[in-house]
Amino acid sequence: WLIVMSAAIGYFFGHSGSWLIWPMVHTLFGTALMASGTAALNQWYERDADRHMRRTQMRPLPSGRLRPAQGLWFGIGLAILGTMELGFGANWLASGLCIATLAMYLFAYTPLKQKTWWSTTVGAFPGAMPPLIGFAGAANKLTPEALVLAAILFLWQFPHFYAIAWMYREDYSRAGIRMLPVVEPDGASTARQIIIYSVLLIPVSLLPKWMGMTGSIYMIGALAMGLYFLYSGVRVSFDRSKLRARKVLLSSVVYLPVLYVLMVLDPARL
Repeated sequence: WLIVMSAAIGYFFGHSGSWLIWPMVHTLFGTALMASGTAALNQWYERDADRHMRRTQMRPLPSGRLRPAQGLWFGIGLAILGTMELGFGANWLASGLCIATLAMYLFAYTPLKQKTWWSTTVGAFPGAMPPLIGFAGAANKLTPEALVLAAILFLWQFPHFYAIAWMYREDYSRAGIRMLPVVEPDGASTARQIIIYSVLLIPVSLLPKWMGMTGSIYMIGALAMGLYFLYSGVRVSFDRSKLRARKVLLSSVVYLPVLYVLMVLDPARL
């Protein structure tokens, strides 16, 4: 739902003229199909690792409810449907961006997870693509405004996923996935990364105001949410516990939808 929401924000800022419902439906539905196909193929790829993690061992493939071939073809089918839905229903730029996202995720991010903690950084690039896909679906081009939306999502991912990695570090360790809290288990480096990206997120989240995309209400709200997000990150640096990591995760889940709502309610062009 966060992927579709991020694509919808991209579409909102990419569209011009009167609203046409079907291009938006095709863009968001195609994005949902591609995201689902990518997730299914990722679960197919990681089915052996998923057997070792409590949080994933009951997924359809590691639990044996689906055969690997079924999961593989299901994921491929969804990805093909999403490609066609975006290409014919919206435009081929949006479709191509989705294909690039799938390729980066499955052929770069996923294999690197068992080799280096830098996989989180690599994975942030396909993770930041949904606003670009939505913007392209509306405008059939990319502009600096689209890149700003992607930059916000890019930076937001680091506190979000480092918090998850800290919460489930024992699971990741059993599966041989080299997340940062697994490689450096004292948590100091993880907390430092959370703070760094939370700090960087604040000025980047204010760029929509300075680029004429949003108004002052958005700017005030974005600043307040950014400081709140940073506060949760600072707290985890002093108390490196699962409870504090969960607070960061919850803060991230609140932060992004609130930011998007402020963008929609306070666009500069209305």
